Parts: sequence; structure tokens; C-alpha cells
Amino acid sequence: MYNPQMETFLRVADAGSFNKAAEELFITPPAVIKQITSLEAGLDLQLFVRSPRGLKLTEAGKSIYRDAQYIIQYCKDSVVRAKNAAEEGDKVIRIGTSPMTPGQFLLDLWPSLHQHCPDIKFQLVPYENTPENAREILRNLGQNIDIVAGPYDQNLLDTRQCAALELSREPVRCAVSIYHPLAAKECLTADDLHGENFLMIRRGWNHYLDQMRDELWRDHPQVHIVDFDFLSIDIFNQCENSNDILMTIDNWKNIHPLLKTIPVDWDYTVPFGLFHSPKPSATVKRFLKAVKTVYEL
Repeated sequence: MYNPQMETFLRVADAGSFNKAAEELFITPPAVIKQITSLEAGLDLQLFVRSPRGLKLTEAGKSIYRDAQYIIQYCKDSVVRAKNAAEEGDKVIRIGTSPMTPGQFLLDLWPSLHQHCPDIKFQLVPYENTPENAREILRNLGQNIDIVAGPYDQNLLDTRQCAALELSREPVRCAVSIYHPLAAKECLTADDLHGENFLMIRRGWNHYLDQMRDELWRDHPQVHIVDFDFLSIDIFNQCENSNDILMTIDNWKNIHPLLKTIPVDWDYTVPFGLFHSPKPSATVKRFLKAVKTVYEL
């Protein structure tokens, strides 16, 4: 599991002093200094700049600080889930859920899935949707989370070292504020985007969206494509607040109550499916087989 010195590191970083951290941890300052020195040696990084005025995080220290809180909580949650799994047996499917990775459609399918695997249970595992979490969860599917739903392409699967069961090709839609003039329309065309800011995820995230971007640039240069780095609730808030237009899919239509998802008269789609480990457990294999049957794949 995680190095317990990380918790001491966080306490020192927050306190800005070895002495203050020692008081909070009920240990001596030399013991705190020894842990930090050992941690820096083990990581081969300098985490703090020491001065008479106190401690200041280095750039490396700031990076470690950002990830350490998630790592510690993730490991603690891992132990809890492991204990729960031991109590419930190995017939539980742990589904990761966040605003951008909805699990509701699987719950809606559950009556049909239950007919094919009546002994399997669902366990929803909520997580904060951040770039760091997304990377760690997909790379470690099968350890704490078995299934995550979302759009993808082959490059994402290769980079995150996971596999996916494709369920559908989801049409790319547009989301606009309910107060936007285009919200009165039931269907849009690419011409409706002329002169508008169109929020698209950065190049390299999805091959199909990159192709869409290139064709929009070529055929509709009047569309102002604005990049964003990561799909999260923040970008949906930005869309509503800025009155811009956001690329979206139907699976995200309920994320923001003040946004309307509108079909567009184009043929752009992205694969949508269930991420899972390349070497799924027997229970996950049975579950995926049931999903294939229900979806008639």
C-alpha cells in the first residue's frame, strides 16, 4: 500500500514547520525530520526548501502534494472495499461512478441482466473525476473498481492498459444553455455553429473527435473551436456561464440542469462502452457476457 511517510509529508506541508507538524502528530521534531529525509531519499527528490523562515514546497513537492491526498484516500478506501468483498464473496461487480462516468444505464438494465446472472450483485463506487483519478482507475481496473462506462478510442485503451466492451456508437451532440438562442431548436446543423465558440476536448484525447475537428476546420472555418483539457463538471459549468456551445453525448445530458442537449445534423459518433481489466475475473466475464446478451452484441 502507500508509504505512511506520505501522511507526515502532508502534515508538514500544511503546517510549514517540522515543530508544528510534530506537535500535531504527537511525536518529536527529529522523528518528523527523519521521516521526511527518508521519504526524499526514497523518492530521490527534494520536497522542501528549508530556510530560517520555515519550509516551502519545491515544484516536485507541490506535484507530490497534489497527488498524495488522493493516493492515501484511495488506499484506505481500497482496504475498506477489500474487507467488504471478503464478506460478500467474489460475486460483486464494482462499478465506478462519477458525473462523467454514469452507472445509471446499467442499473436500468439490471432486471434484464439479473435473469442471466442472478447471483451477481452491483456495488457503486463513487469517485472524484480528475485526470489523476481517471488514469489510476483505468490502469488498475479489477483491483478496486471492475467496470467504468464512458467514450473511448483504441489509443485510450492502449495508453491506459485496459480493455472495453463497445455498447454503442454515440452521436456527438451539442449542449447549450437553456437561455441560448439555439436552445429553441430541436436539431442543429454545423451552420448554426458559425460565429459561436464551440468547446471541444483537446486534440489527442479521441481519434474520432480529432477527425471531427479537422473536418470542421476545413468545411466550417467560421466555427470558433475552443480547446479544453479534461471532461469534468467544470466544463459544463463553463458552457452554461459563458453561453458557449459544448460537444457532448446523450449519456451526459442530465449532468447540468441548465443545459439542453440538442442533436446535430452530422454523422460524427464516438464509441461508448464498459472499461474493464484486460484480464477480467470470472465474475466480470460472466457479467460482460450477460451485457452482450442483453444488448444483442
